[in-house]
Amino acid sequence: MKTVCVIQHTEAEYLGLIEDHFEGRNIRFQYRRPFTPGGLLPTSAKGFDGLMLLGGGPYGLVSGHLLPSAGHELRLTRAFLDAGLPVLGIELGAVILAVAAGGGAVEAPLRFYVDDARAVRPGLLGGHLPESFPLALYLRDAPVLPDAAEVLATGGGGDPLVFSVGGNSLGFLGHPGMKRGMAEDLIMEFAETPENTVEALGALGAAQANIADALTSIMVGISEHMGLM
Repeated sequence: MKTVCVIQHTEAEYLGLIEDHFEGRNIRFQYRRPFTPGGLLPTSAKGFDGLMLLGGGPYGLVSGHLLPSAGHELRLTRAFLDAGLPVLGIELGAVILAVAAGGGAVEAPLRFYVDDARAVRPGLLGGHLPESFPLALYLRDAPVLPDAAEVLATGGGGDPLVFSVGGNSLGFLGHPGMKRGMAEDLIMEFAETPENTVEALGALGAAQANIADALTSIMVGISEHMGLM
């Protein structure tokens, strides 16, 4: 049985719909919550088969309220990559992955919207990445992808939304298992909120069924790409 270390940055954002898919594949996940009293992060990759970095709501990596655990997480992500172990970065986690893999990060405003992600070509993630799928984004800042990264899907404006690095690691600029309730809780958890939250919540509610449907195939591709099954 594989065990994945999942770093959670806020009370509201967790694996969401991804939890059921991991449990159905006998993939164990252990949440680590550095924002809680006594919530310690691992100091190495020992004991884990992979790492997941979740979103951080309004936290940024280079702007706004900076993620307090950013330095530790960058070192930990680099340790997993150096060990050849897979990393899945979601939202702010994808920005952390890009930096740790040799890329960078640039300032971008806090934003929340649902984009129509489109695969750059057929057959990606072993044929399990849909041609198009809705992706909910709630994050600040943006990644500068390392030279070796491969873009797998782009958004309506042409920006990368899904990328691969190191052969077995993935970055999703949106949360592929986002629930509307998670976004609602993020909005209530922090004083700083994105613009147009009412419209974005409506779009997320309307896309919820399609997000769940797309995730069924996406999770097969993620699990195989990361060597978790």
